[in-house]
Amino acid sequence: MNITSGYIFLFLAIILGICANGFLKTTNGFTNIFPTIFCVTSIVLCLFCLSKAMNIIPVGFTYATYGGLTIIAVTIFGIIKYNQLPNIYGTIGIILIIVGVILVNYLGSVK
Repeated sequence: MNITSGYIFLFLAIILGICANGFLKTTNGFTNIFPTIFCVTSIVLCLFCLSKAMNIIPVGFTYATYGGLTIIAVTIFGIIKYNQLPNIYGTIGIILIIVGVILVNYLGSVK
């Protein structure tokens, strides 16, 4: 596998992570069966894709990118779907996560 396939798996992991975490609230504590099945299936597939990406891309880069982009996207999802606006500290935290992902991906190095 080449680096492109690693980033494809990382992209899929991010999308599946957003799906799993974004719709987790609809499971109502895992009491609604269909949303629960959807969330469990998507998180298992997410972890599969993430493990495939880590075979190609360094672990630190992979997980930092996955975690940061998933957190940002789920926050945006919560704003749109559930009208949950973060306060000023949450907003600053999201900005710092964005800066962190950029720093890790563009200025970080593997030794």
